[in-house]
Amino acid sequence: MADLHIPSGPGAPDGIIVPSHELVEQFSRASGPGGQGVNTTDSRVQLSLDLGATSALNPVQRSRILDRLANRLTGTIITVTASEHRSQRHNREAARLRLATLIRDAVAPPLPRRPTRPSRGSVRRRLEGKKHRAQIKENRRRPRDY
Repeated sequence: MADLHIPSGPGAPDGIIVPSHELVEQFSRASGPGGQGVNTTDSRVQLSLDLGATSALNPVQRSRILDRLANRLTGTIITVTASEHRSQRHNREAARLRLATLIRDAVAPPLPRRPTRPSRGSVRRRLEGKKHRAQIKENRRRPRDY
């Protein structure tokens, strides 16, 4: 198995190379297409990487990725599964591509929030609504004697 090359992008200007010895692949029987061979072939691939211990990430990338992928992690291990192809080789490639995409998207810095203002029309509609509501409540009151 070769190293996992993640192309450069925001948060990783030089790209990321995950050493092959840090990736753990497990194979099992997949459901789905495969005919009679589906019962005998271990074509489903689970690819795991310990994000807390990998040497491929710097501390900023590590904290960013652990924060963004927290709901997908078991401890600090991320696991990706691929079983959509009939061959184990294609599923291995699909799992590696899926893991690379996850990591590349997770290390990207957050986009700054651009402050916005309500449009003139939305402000006008909000004020008209408030005036209308106030008028309804005013009509419910007992008339005053002057």
